Amino acid sequence: TDEEKIVEFIKANPFAAVVSYDGDKPIAAHLPFEITKDNDGQFVLEAHFARANPQWKTFNRSEEILTIFTGAHSYISPRWYNEPHSTVPTWSYMIVHVYGKPRVITDETELGSHLAKLVTRYESRTNYDLTKVPAATIKKLTGGVVGFKIAVTRFEAAFKLNQNRNERSYQNIIAELEKRTDENSHKIADAMKSVEPNFS
Repeated sequence: TDEEKIVEFIKANPFAAVVSYDGDKPIAAHLPFEITKDNDGQFVLEAHFARANPQWKTFNRSEEILTIFTGAHSYISPRWYNEPHSTVPTWSYMIVHVYGKPRVITDETELGSHLAKLVTRYESRTNYDLTKVPAATIKKLTGGVVGFKIAVTRFEAAFKLNQNRNERSYQNIIAELEKRTDENSHKIADAMKSVEPNFS
């Protein structure tokens, strides 16, 4: 389903910008996120700030905040279309906006569980063991962060992958992207190959 694809995208691109309002202006931070479901089946985003970052204090006045997950993106030349002078250059990209209601984690056990979850995700294939870190060290480090959860209210996804082009142009764009050496171009090419446009 579309929702499953969005969740998969978030898991593959977990470093996102969270945007809230401090009463005067929008402010943002870039953080690694986890996405899970709560006991009621609602999607939840989890992350944490350094305590010194005052953005977490804005959550008390924020009914809804925005988190932006950005994937691959790439310049697309009109030279790659079968009628190059009938159009202009464009940019292909994959992005997901997630809106939701934030809640600061105040319980130490809940915060510890959140941090352990992150470590498990990124160290699961190594011999690193969080339980071997001295309790005093863990307490000091957790005291320096503020965890939070966002109850997701809606997803907005935009995967602009040249779906409006005819088949000849579409396949040529893929071929040209694959000739490039950068990772973004290759990821856009792979994404284009995974979708099924309705060619006119």
